[in-house]
Amino acid sequence: MKGLPVLSLLLWACAVYFVGIYLFVGGFLLVRLEVNRTSTCGDALEPAAEPADFCRARPRFLRVVLLIIDALKVDFARYDSNNTAPRPYENKLPVLGQTLSSRPLQSRLYPFRADPPTTTMQRIKGFTTGSLPTFVDVGNNFASSAILEDNLIHQFVQVGKRVVFMGDDTWESLFPKKFYRSLPFPSFNVKDLHTVDNGILQHLYTTMVGGDWDVLVAHFLGVDHCGHRFGPDHPAMADKLTQMDGVIRSVMDRLQDDTLLVVMGDHGMTDTGDHGGESQKETDAALFLYSPSPIFPGPPSQNEPDVVPQTDLVPTLALLLGVPIPYSSVGQVLLPLFPSHAHTDGAVRGPSQLEALWINAKQVNRFLETYSGMAKDIPPESLSQLKQEFARLSSEYLAATKEGRSPSPLLASSLQAYLTSVRDTCRATWARFNPLKMAAGLCILVLACLMCFFLSELSLVLMRENGAGLKAPVFVAAAAGVGAAAAQLFTQGYVEGVWCAAAGAFGSELLFLWRARRISAPAVSKNGTKAPKSAGWLTPRRLLVPSLVVLLLRCASLLSDSYVIAEGRVVTFLVFSLALYIPIRLNWDGVLLPPSHDPLKPAGLLPSPAMSPSAVRKESGTLLACLGLLVGSLFFSLSFHGCREEQGSCQPSAFLAPLSRLQDSKLKNIHYFLSVISLGLWTFLLRRCLCHYGNLNSSGGTVFTARWILPLLSVCLGLHWAVSATPEDSFRNLAELIRLAQLALPRAAFCLLGLGLSLIWLDPLTVFVKTRAAASARSSSLPPPRYRASTGISPQAELHHLIPQLYQRMRRSLEDGEPSASGEVDNRPAVEAYGLGTVYSAPILLFCGLLGIGLLLLHPEGMAVSFLLLLLEMGALLHIHASSTTLRGLYGAYLGGFNVPWTPIVLWSLAATQFFHATGHLPTFPSIQWGAAFVGFPEGHTGTLLPASLVTLNTFASHILFAVGCPLLLFWPLVCEVRGSRGGRACGEDGEDAVMEMRLRENPQQFSAALLQLSTRYLFIHGAQVFASVCAAAILRRHLMVWKVFAPKLMFEASGFLVSSVFLLIGVTLVLRVDVAVSHWFKRLIPDASR
Repeated sequence: MKGLPVLSLLLWACAVYFVGIYLFVGGFLLVRLEVNRTSTCGDALEPAAEPADFCRARPRFLRVVLLIIDALKVDFARYDSNNTAPRPYENKLPVLGQTLSSRPLQSRLYPFRADPPTTTMQRIKGFTTGSLPTFVDVGNNFASSAILEDNLIHQFVQVGKRVVFMGDDTWESLFPKKFYRSLPFPSFNVKDLHTVDNGILQHLYTTMVGGDWDVLVAHFLGVDHCGHRFGPDHPAMADKLTQMDGVIRSVMDRLQDDTLLVVMGDHGMTDTGDHGGESQKETDAALFLYSPSPIFPGPPSQNEPDVVPQTDLVPTLALLLGVPIPYSSVGQVLLPLFPSHAHTDGAVRGPSQLEALWINAKQVNRFLETYSGMAKDIPPESLSQLKQEFARLSSEYLAATKEGRSPSPLLASSLQAYLTSVRDTCRATWARFNPLKMAAGLCILVLACLMCFFLSELSLVLMRENGAGLKAPVFVAAAAGVGAAAAQLFTQGYVEGVWCAAAGAFGSELLFLWRARRISAPAVSKNGTKAPKSAGWLTPRRLLVPSLVVLLLRCASLLSDSYVIAEGRVVTFLVFSLALYIPIRLNWDGVLLPPSHDPLKPAGLLPSPAMSPSAVRKESGTLLACLGLLVGSLFFSLSFHGCREEQGSCQPSAFLAPLSRLQDSKLKNIHYFLSVISLGLWTFLLRRCLCHYGNLNSSGGTVFTARWILPLLSVCLGLHWAVSATPEDSFRNLAELIRLAQLALPRAAFCLLGLGLSLIWLDPLTVFVKTRAAASARSSSLPPPRYRASTGISPQAELHHLIPQLYQRMRRSLEDGEPSASGEVDNRPAVEAYGLGTVYSAPILLFCGLLGIGLLLLHPEGMAVSFLLLLLEMGALLHIHASSTTLRGLYGAYLGGFNVPWTPIVLWSLAATQFFHATGHLPTFPSIQWGAAFVGFPEGHTGTLLPASLVTLNTFASHILFAVGCPLLLFWPLVCEVRGSRGGRACGEDGEDAVMEMRLRENPQQFSAALLQLSTRYLFIHGAQVFASVCAAAILRRHLMVWKVFAPKLMFEASGFLVSSVFLLIGVTLVLRVDVAVSHWFKRLIPDASR
């Protein structure tokens, strides 16, 4: 088999796709341009004619305490005395309700609205810089880099205020060396509810009493972690909120009159405790303001805001504490905290409402002028209108100030409207698109799809060239990349690597497509007629087959937000429809059932079967039974779907919640037993399949894995589920043992998984060799191997000649229960081999099964049932494909070769997407199961690579399993073939038998071509879906739902393609590894005299 050309062509195709995706994403998801300028105390923001030191004026408050309760949803903060049966998260912060009713002049509670994405790092950036986040920033949530933009912490430090921080260690990475004193605690372990909070409480009160601070920031994480682990509707949430109520009370008792208390959440949470998206449940946190001295003129009025954007906290705190507003802030001051112009007197320090609005407006206008001069992405007409409006307001305010008269009452409203307009304009243009990169990425991706299609159709021609067609494209790619680098150096003075890669990919694609067109063009014979070469597959009849039409519908649906939202059900319907097409088409062609003899019909209208009608009925029954199994799996898989925010009436599957969240012990036991039974069935079915084909008889590494490691891994997983479901307070005497088991069991499972996969790779053969000392008389009468065709034949040719004849002799021996005579020349013992017919598929099947259990370890326990359905659906698809191929072969419709048609490959790839949804995943960031990062690592991680890898494996588990198992589509028709189904002689004639996967050894060139064709078709199908997502994001980039639906879908589709490509290469490489092992095995059987 020509393994190196196959692998090289696949690597090249993947690399071209990767370049196109990277280029487009780089143009579509650019980070917002940061203005690295800083406000200073000398900025002329006040209406005075000469610049003055803004920071010298005595501020309204000298100190501030920021209590940040992560994920403090506004519903958690509200208090309803009429609620007699509160849920676990309701009425657990009575201190807020009591303070609001008893001290209306000193306190307020507002909904505090965050800008998406609602992840902690972006929220900290938002309420310290006052700027709007970008979509791509969500990827930095666990690799926080220092904030370079002007921010509140920098301004506090710049004027000499002592900032003391304690809590979430994200702050330490965002503001390195900024704090007067810092007490960070690890934040990434969502299963730890108490370490961060208890660490804060050990220092919070003593710090407040000590007095060596001006700004005190305490970031509690228990509420957020409780939501991630148990959800909001759980007794643990009630306990955590009650603890926070006590914290707020104690802090309020220690406040002085010159101190402002701010209690706030950075974001909310969904009903399942997740966050990251833009639903109102995720964006609406709570903001509670309090001071021992009165800060409001009266009780809440109609003029107060219904919702406070998080960016508004920045200018408000800056002016209340007498520091400049950060340069890039687009927030608006919260007016109720400032005295009205009429009430300004010596007793109330700080600016009035109108003065605060003016300072705020001038600062925002300064930022707008600076940003528009650097970025050029704000629409000119909007920018001109904003500048004109500020000029009008400025002249009106300054004129009133110079004349000493009170400004118009409408001026404050006009300034507020101006600030709102600036923020809305910035929000509309918050992501700068790079049209050139986007267009280049689109071009490379569409050419990559065409290239994969041509590769699949010309695979046999390319294998005959022994991969020589790759040399020229690689050379052109290198030359184009060097040329692009030289051009950039000459024109710009620096080199941007992405354009070099783009030039190389584009050049290699064009050259390959040109050569492919020449190969597929009809050749002209000597007599002047055109002899068709390979262009038959370019006809509309071949291109518009139903499977490719289904793929086209799938790609078209990605341009509709409604279909993306309902993607799980859409893909399930497409799988069902395409699977139903197979028996309908077979029946249409007259090969599903044996033809009944009708004397009135002329002979020859229907194909004649090469086997008896009973054999045809058996294959048809197998196909229809597997179709029923597939439909059942599709139906039950819908029970494991999650819910998007847009699906209002949808209820997420109860199996998505970990067992530790279930409070009903009876329901918990049912879920646990269902999971264990599913896990046991997964293991049993794998071993039963391997045993059925004789692959568990040898003593190699793969068989050892199937016999021992597979069941041990299942036992570890079952015990891990039991330990994880145990409540922390159930067995206090065994708490330490339980913690040890939570650490040891998953790590032991990881070790067993790594050992098993390594053994499969190192020793993939599952062939059992049995020797006998003597040969029977019938065996001796068999003709000797005729592999010496000429005196000058090479040893490699001898080997290729010998392998099929050796297997023929072994096969005849095994059929009759007699030993082979392979050793009759040199008196070596005869050989019998078991499991040789499934030598390729067995290690791949076991590899998938073992990997599936490892991936299940990263999922909630209830997903074991879904994984079992995945295994059953894979088996059903394989048998449907095999039975379809066999039926066509029995009727003489087999065309030769090992090519896999489009229909099973499209079904296989759609099933990967279908089970992405059936394992509880969605193409949205809130649906990411972050708990996977802590399986086996309950104490957290020191880096980000390992947790990111675990979360990726969890998210794309279905893509991984179907990609690794993709070569099974090539092998399964051979595994299930029957005598005569491959176009040989009819049953009963001397010659053709079912030799299963050994056919591949007899035709190595066709084997290589079929494997290349299967892999490139699979890449083409996934690549076409990525291209459709890219087109949707590009065309609809100004659509209302782009950041809510299309951009996340693009990220997940591109990530799924990258993961699928990597694991498809792993699966193909495993096939090549098995082929090498089989070659070595056959070489050991060659008699010494034959060399």
